[in-house]
Amino acid sequence: DLHIQSVADVAELMTLILNQGGTIFSCGNGGSMCDAMHFAEELSGKYRAPRKALAAMAISDPAHLSCAANDFGYDQVFARFVEAHGKQNDCLLVISTSGNSPNCIEACKIAQEKGMKVVGLLGKPNSKLEGMVDLKIVAKAGDFSDRIQELHIKILHIIIEIIERKIFPGLYES
Repeated sequence: DLHIQSVADVAELMTLILNQGGTIFSCGNGGSMCDAMHFAEELSGKYRAPRKALAAMAISDPAHLSCAANDFGYDQVFARFVEAHGKQNDCLLVISTSGNSPNCIEACKIAQEKGMKVVGLLGKPNSKLEGMVDLKIVAKAGDFSDRIQELHIKILHIIIEIIERKIFPGLYES
């Protein structure tokens, strides 16, 4: 069950974070990392039209990931980044089709310790992350990650558009 209100609540929280000078960090594995990167670049670059850049960053730097994985294990790659860069009043978006990715779980723990808000874009109900995050969107689409990811990118685009409409309403006036 994809709840429209959950999507609206996430967009509202992220808009608040951005308006208060916070940063949105995003992370995920495989295709979910690609979605995390796409989400961040749409906010920091542009979505529909040129506008002021918004503070968003995907945890995807290869040097960081390989260093943290080598020194601390793959479960810590996102947590180490959040520990280094996250601040109270920032937001962490964890994208996980299973909702059980250990590195997303560890990042969630560190983000919460730092007073960050955590949003889960998930694909399976009753996952570990579902019970840990402040806000969740569970995009159930069967047993296959590709179908879940197809919904995830649509949801991310909707969130971006809502954020833009709230922060830059002039972009959408005709």
